[in-house]
Amino acid sequence: MAMLVILLPAPRTADAPAEDSPAPLSWLLSADGLGLGRQGDDIPTPWPKADSVVAVVPALALAWHRLVLPKAPASQLRAALGGVLEEQLLVDDEQAHLALAPHGVPGTPTWVAALHKPWLQAQLARLAASGLVVDRVVPAWAPLLAHTAATAEAATPAGHFFTAADASGNASTWLALQDSDGAMCLPLAGGLARQLQARWSARQARYTSTPAADAAAEHWLGAPVAVRTDAEAALAAARSAWNLLQFDLVPQNRSSLALGKLGRQWAGPAFAMARRGLLALLLIQLVGLNVMAWQQQTALADKRAATDALLRTAHPQVRAVLDAPLQMQRETAALRAAAGVPGDEDFETLLAALAGAWPDGQAPVAQLRFEPGRISLPAAGWPPPLVDQLRARLQTSGWALASAEGRLDMQRPAPTSAPAAPR
Repeated sequence: MAMLVILLPAPRTADAPAEDSPAPLSWLLSADGLGLGRQGDDIPTPWPKADSVVAVVPALALAWHRLVLPKAPASQLRAALGGVLEEQLLVDDEQAHLALAPHGVPGTPTWVAALHKPWLQAQLARLAASGLVVDRVVPAWAPLLAHTAATAEAATPAGHFFTAADASGNASTWLALQDSDGAMCLPLAGGLARQLQARWSARQARYTSTPAADAAAEHWLGAPVAVRTDAEAALAAARSAWNLLQFDLVPQNRSSLALGKLGRQWAGPAFAMARRGLLALLLIQLVGLNVMAWQQQTALADKRAATDALLRTAHPQVRAVLDAPLQMQRETAALRAAAGVPGDEDFETLLAALAGAWPDGQAPVAQLRFEPGRISLPAAGWPPPLVDQLRARLQTSGWALASAEGRLDMQRPAPTSAPAAPR
């Protein structure tokens, strides 16, 4: 999955000299998020195509605070954080942007990143003006999180030497320190970095340096230092789980951005085999459904032909076959009537079934009303147990009994089979 990483420039201090133009932007493109590809400075026209866009905030732009995550609703969490950090923030609350560490649990300690909100908004607006939509904003240097320090190497403190402009605009060497107790940036010219050196060396801290700060780092440590470019450090930061776009900086069209990102990923070369496989699967399903439909139609046609043949064999007088089951029923009923045999809908059949199920000790009724396939009799004054007894007896011989408005209706239960398919 291609990743475009933007290295945001460090914000200027209040007493730094004004610049005529915005600071240049460094960027890199990684085909898989692991190895470095194309690199450049300032805004290219157009930007390289990528599945995700990540902006990296420099270490000097961040401040870190450790606190217990308040148990507050999502809509009030930012205000709760501002209240907890009110005395620790160096700017007014509305000028500070706060972001929580990933996987924070309310009621437990967590890290909060603080940075200058107008500066971050200006950087995002600059990228948006160039036609680039940022998916995530990550810190270049952050405290080690407990859930990510699964190995001894990940839990080892780390230091990184780099160069940055001081308040007067001159380049100076800085040391960024990182462990599970926090993250900080210290100038080598100060005494605090030297005071912490012995403690960090005892903890076997891993040190790296940018090429520009390599000589100063080796002189300060008195030992060789592994070189790590800004691009390599930014790519490592982009792979973290951090995302500083929180609270009011969350994109309002996040769902559409996520869909667009998924669409770009799906259309990319990484999913070429998956697209071919899905297309092949759809074609197989389509062919299989057509074959199944043809088989079912053939079986249905065979059954209809067999039914029509049975009708012609049993009743050769039938010339045209329109509805074989219905015609078979009618012809059979006509033969039965001609032979004097009562059918299921005749009065003799219904009366015999009713007499066989008649409740013990119940007096005969004075009148009956007959319709083909149905007998109705008055049941005023019948107690419910007596009605239930008659219904149960009739059910055993395949009849149904309905009770409504003081009458009992006896008939065959309605068929529950699916209707015949249209011819």
